Amino acid sequence: MAYFDAASAAPLHPVARQALLASLDEGWADPARLYREGRRARLLLDAAREAMAECVGCRPDELVFTPSGTRAVHSGVAGALAGRRRVGSHLIVSAVEHSSVLHAAEAHEAGGGSVTQVGVDRAGAVDPAAYAAVLREDTALACLQSANHEVGTEQPVSRVAEACRAAGVPLLVDAAQSLGWGRVEGDWSLLTGSAHKWGGPAGVGLLAVRKGVRFAPQGPGDERESGRAPGFENLPAIVAAAASLRAVRAEAAAEAARLRELTERIRSRVPELVPDVEVVGDPSRRLPGIVTFSCLYVDGETLLHELDRAGFSVSSGSSCTSSTLTPSHVLKAMGVLSEGNVRVSLPPGTAAEDVERFLEVLPGTVAAVREKLGAPAATETVRAAGPDLVVDALGRRCPIPVIELAKVIGDVPVGGTVRVLSDDEAARLDIPAWCEMRGQEYVGEEPAEKGTAYLVRRIS
Repeated sequence: MAYFDAASAAPLHPVARQALLASLDEGWADPARLYREGRRARLLLDAAREAMAECVGCRPDELVFTPSGTRAVHSGVAGALAGRRRVGSHLIVSAVEHSSVLHAAEAHEAGGGSVTQVGVDRAGAVDPAAYAAVLREDTALACLQSANHEVGTEQPVSRVAEACRAAGVPLLVDAAQSLGWGRVEGDWSLLTGSAHKWGGPAGVGLLAVRKGVRFAPQGPGDERESGRAPGFENLPAIVAAAASLRAVRAEAAAEAARLRELTERIRSRVPELVPDVEVVGDPSRRLPGIVTFSCLYVDGETLLHELDRAGFSVSSGSSCTSSTLTPSHVLKAMGVLSEGNVRVSLPPGTAAEDVERFLEVLPGTVAAVREKLGAPAATETVRAAGPDLVVDALGRRCPIPVIELAKVIGDVPVGGTVRVLSDDEAARLDIPAWCEMRGQEYVGEEPAEKGTAYLVRRIS
């Protein structure tokens, strides 16, 4: 079985396993106590904090450990907003932040604060000028990920941090996906991370708050972790997290070069092997191990199941695999095809042979899924008929509305229109994306008695 979902959780690094087992014997006591066992535990905790701070690029007393990366984000956002409440209650986030950041923004807005969401380009990157343009006198905090968890695009953190610093606004960077590859460049104010993303154990997050940043921890007070992360520290897991981060950093340069070659192989060959595919994300400014593509006329959930049966564990941002039946907020913000989405995220040590086998299996798997759904062939043409058609796809989920559109577009003459009726949120992304891929004109959408009418004009 080839595990290609390291962006969700990387396999436990061997160094993490060794450190975890060793610290279970040495680090079980309360590090706040003064007796021998407590002092030994405290030494382990201090050493782990120093090692982690060195990797992050901050002082040890600026860094605390949290029960998860999500908790680090929530604590960081809430604490920074509370610390600067006299300045204002305006929060800035990008449209492609991790859900933990967006949920924190929703909670802030529900509590009476204001939130500005900065859009991204089709590659998933923010424009630093656009970010700077929304900074206000009452802006309390800005948030920007170092790299995107779904498509791998790296964000211009340094330039955004420079604009925030000039405006006197702290910048919180969610570095969960990139921290294993290196420090986050730029003059950031707060930073969060999660150990299971770089091969450490789950249940360890980190929150770094630079000296001078106004910060007011929220919730009941606690004497541990500077009052910013209450509760007894999971010392063995913390020691393993720090040890594994140092280990992966030592291997990062060589492994990054190797994984970039493998993901570039996927990026270039998938469109050659599989028709009607859109590879998304920035082609160069990207994390080493992540590559994402979307396949027209494919049910994402079925595709993932079939790839799993073939021996490959991958993930997806397609609405077809979501209980909410809404497309990934990242793909939606980018305006790219969402149906049949596959994210391949290679863990360190991935064998080139596994990537080659994936490329061998993928074309037949996609073709089989399309055949089950009755999708048109890439070269299929149909007869011309009346000037306008209506496709009723109400109650039918992705990718059926697009499949039905593709089947009938040839039934109208050049200049004729097809009106697709759909109540699936993914159609708002996938129909315009299909038009761009197929050289047809997307006219727009109109309200309908049920759902929405999407208008497509045949121009070729």
